[in-house]
Amino acid sequence: MAVQLEQEVVAKEQYHKTDMKRKGIIYILIALIGMSFTIKQSLSDLLKKYNTESIPYIYQNGLSTLKNKKHLLDSREPKEYKVSHLEEAILVGYDHFDIKTVTDKIKNKQDTIVVYCSLGIRSETIGEQVKAAGYKNVYNLYGGIFEWKNHDHKVYDSNGEETEKVHAFSKEWGTWLKKGDKVYD
Repeated sequence: MAVQLEQEVVAKEQYHKTDMKRKGIIYILIALIGMSFTIKQSLSDLLKKYNTESIPYIYQNGLSTLKNKKHLLDSREPKEYKVSHLEEAILVGYDHFDIKTVTDKIKNKQDTIVVYCSLGIRSETIGEQVKAAGYKNVYNLYGGIFEWKNHDHKVYDSNGEETEKVHAFSKEWGTWLKKGDKVYD
């Protein structure tokens, strides 16, 4: 009887240990699943969510080494452009975009045009309109001015002076800007 009682106690202890391990594994799985919902999506995932890639991307290193004639179009709003923009960029805006701004300044429809905004979402829409106007070499800057600055490239303020400031658009979108000083208004 004592041996049987001892075996039952050992069996209960083993069951309890196994049950605790199962519960621990379940808690770990629940925690991992919860974390997966809070982990920030990649920039690529974000752009795939909003863009169709109707305008091909050009990446920061490609733009910085581009040798042929190029025009940069900033499709952000004036208050964003005033804080900082890429050197020699033409402000075309988004809310009040007028294709005439482009056709008046860029006569050769074979020239390379790179459109950018904060992350590359608004710029795709503007790039589509530029392409529809007959321009042949239109690109969307991958990750916009945020990724440009994140890769340590220079940006300039409304006086043409180099600056660390970048208009971050909103607190939500501003999380994508990792370098530079965020400005919200």
